[in-house]
Amino acid sequence: MAEKYNQLKDLGEFKLIEYLTQNVKIHHSSTLKGIGDDAAVIDHENRKTVVSTDMLVEGVHFDMVFTPLKHLGYKAVAVNLSDIYAMNAQPRQITVSLAISSKYSVEAIADIYEGMIHAANFYGVDIIGGDTTSSLKGLIISITALGEAKEEDIVYRNGAKEHDLLVVSGDLGGAYAGLNLLQREKEVWKVNPNMQPELEGYDYVLERQLKPEARKDVIQFLSELGVKPSSMIDVSDGLASEIHHICKQSNLGCSLYEEKIPIDPMTYKVVREFDMDPTVCALSGGEDYELLFTISQSDFDKIKGNPHWTVIGHMTDASHGVNLITSGGSVTPLKAQGWNSFDDQDKD
Repeated sequence: MAEKYNQLKDLGEFKLIEYLTQNVKIHHSSTLKGIGDDAAVIDHENRKTVVSTDMLVEGVHFDMVFTPLKHLGYKAVAVNLSDIYAMNAQPRQITVSLAISSKYSVEAIADIYEGMIHAANFYGVDIIGGDTTSSLKGLIISITALGEAKEEDIVYRNGAKEHDLLVVSGDLGGAYAGLNLLQREKEVWKVNPNMQPELEGYDYVLERQLKPEARKDVIQFLSELGVKPSSMIDVSDGLASEIHHICKQSNLGCSLYEEKIPIDPMTYKVVREFDMDPTVCALSGGEDYELLFTISQSDFDKIKGNPHWTVIGHMTDASHGVNLITSGGSVTPLKAQGWNSFDDQDKD
């Protein structure tokens, strides 16, 4: 982005869009028309279109005190694409809408958009349009992701069967550990702005919070192995909440084994520093953006030993309930206590 501007008012809406999107690349032949007209034109031929929208609001979903601008743009794209992968589909296009307050310079918005373009190039999606407008307070980012898949390949939340295995990719709780670390350092900074944050050695959990990745690789691995999940969801609000979604939609129960929940050693170390239970963080922390899915037991031999995912439980008849089998062997109802964006409304 060669030419420099300071104030948003120096450009106006249309010049701002032109300025932000000058480096946008088209990756797919299905994008017949992208940015620059009244609407984009997409041709997916005989495939089904999958659509998902997410909104990120300053002060609710992100804190600008500790969020790098480019990371924010990248994360905004990645978390939307995660929903498309959770349908066993491939994302192709996104639209980006921004509501911007006057406290943001053109350079700041350009940095956010640069992060979006970087994510779009990494995941191979086209930015095909959107909108910009003013905001009286803070920044709002809304992204709509469009994907495609053959009808027979699409996976819903309601397809799990009794005795299916419950599988999760990656590890859990890292994003929540990173958030707590950043919030701690923010409080220290508020008391003494001259203090340098103590973040050395915490790279893994910080990246899990600030720059999560959508698990496109999991979709690819499953396809290569010839395994189609019977149900799938991305872990955005915490493992427990997502398990309840699958159980409710599939009218089933579940047995989740605590000792099988994958937690990275760094995550474990950080949450213990905060005197928190690692299992609780994995169950309720959210923002991990891993994929949780169920498969037939007949597919177990195809996935066993694969380092990209872990079998953590199995589906049961609904009458058995949704339960956590603790490391000590006791059975306790699994409570869904995932993050709720409406919980803090009364605090404003």
